[in-house]
Amino acid sequence: MTLRTAATQGAELLAKSGTPEPRLTAELLLCHAVHCERTHLYAYPEQELREVEWIHYGRWLHERMQGKPLQYITKTQEFYGRSFKVTPDVLIPRPETELLIETILKRRPNAREIVDVGTGSGAIAITLSLELNTKVTATDISGAALQIAAGNASTLQATVRFVRADLLTGIADASQDLVVSNPPYVSLADRETMQREVRDWEPHQALFAGDTGLDIYRRLIPEAWRVLKPGGLLALELGFGQSEAVATLTSNWQNIEIAADLAGIPRVLSSEKPL
Repeated sequence: MTLRTAATQGAELLAKSGTPEPRLTAELLLCHAVHCERTHLYAYPEQELREVEWIHYGRWLHERMQGKPLQYITKTQEFYGRSFKVTPDVLIPRPETELLIETILKRRPNAREIVDVGTGSGAIAITLSLELNTKVTATDISGAALQIAAGNASTLQATVRFVRADLLTGIADASQDLVVSNPPYVSLADRETMQREVRDWEPHQALFAGDTGLDIYRRLIPEAWRVLKPGGLLALELGFGQSEAVATLTSNWQNIEIAADLAGIPRVLSSEKPL
């Protein structure tokens, strides 16, 4: 079995199963099996697969056809130019979440006391630590998620303190320059209409927030007020159609800004605790 034939047959199988981007997915899985870059597939299309490579490739094709996200198969996802390990214990970092980083770098480039709430893979906390050259505290209620995040921090040599906690439990009053979070914000009512890759594979604790999707915002925003210094910044990722509701929850804050992602969807709300 050559690389060309393997890629073609894999793409055909994925297409028949209705998997999005079948050719690209097949090539990425093949690269993962052979431990090569995609350019290698085109430079050496007649290279023969070893038996172990074919076995891994076939298994991973089957997993993807069953809906398992590509990132959980390859155990990696890029975020802000860095590679993060991901498993089904953590949410897969999305490109739109990079807008949180950009908002913070714009509004609080000198922040030194930072806490990332619900850190998951650690993507936000680690990125801020490296971009701002400072120590960041990251909380999560999931011990399994914190293990993944700690591993990512070690690999990327970021200075992050990980704390197992429910939101901001244990963080001292008026101690932080910045609170950032990509919280669960999906309504339980939307569960059945979600992509199966998300609904069936990603951790529900990191996805769903009650019947309206606002439950975590309602708890987190008052807690952020408690731990932020006067003038401190709160930055939150928003779900689709939630900007007005979350803005209402921060009505007693000041200098509220809402940034849209590349699709034009309001994606990040940032606001300051009054001086």
